[in-house]
Amino acid sequence: MALSDLKKELQSFDWNNLSDIESIGIWPGVVKIIIAVTLFVLCLAAGFWFDIRNLQAELSRWEAEESTLRVEFEQKAVMASNLEEYKEQTVAMEEAFSELLRQLPSQTEVPDLVDDITETGLGSSLTFSRIELDSEVAQEFYIEQPIQVEVLGNYHDFGTFVSGVASLPRIVTLHDFSIIPVNNRNALQMTITARTYRYRTEGELNAATP
Repeated sequence: MALSDLKKELQSFDWNNLSDIESIGIWPGVVKIIIAVTLFVLCLAAGFWFDIRNLQAELSRWEAEESTLRVEFEQKAVMASNLEEYKEQTVAMEEAFSELLRQLPSQTEVPDLVDDITETGLGSSLTFSRIELDSEVAQEFYIEQPIQVEVLGNYHDFGTFVSGVASLPRIVTLHDFSIIPVNNRNALQMTITARTYRYRTEGELNAATP
């Protein structure tokens, strides 16, 4: 078909007939070709557009994952470079923890600690009215043992006693003290709660675990 014939077909074709799909059979061949090529190009463009959008979303996801992996790598690189220092710190912490454990009396050593507190008070010129163990208080990793202490003396003797208890090799803390005068004895009475701590045995930890 000559170019002039194609031109005549296009000029003679009523483009308003495009809306009448049922008459597609009588459309000129060149019109059918143009419409087919146009639809083909539109389909390619739509597929390309949606595919590009999916690829862009996937690219963004990979970029975010790369950023996360980069941060993790940098953190691990820092940890690896300081590994020996971390090991030394771990050893130092374990030694410090072991030293603290040695300062905690075992269950059998608590009576000896009461004797030490008593001797400290007597050495401070105090007179004991009462010293007795209260019920133990279980914490997560240790047992707290309150000791109720009631002594007679003066302010100077009380200070010497408190300083002496603080100097004991075992961990002892003092709480809830009160000082009142005792008129009939011309002295002061101090009531104080001493608390010592012992580590929980493996059996006690297992018993506490539900």
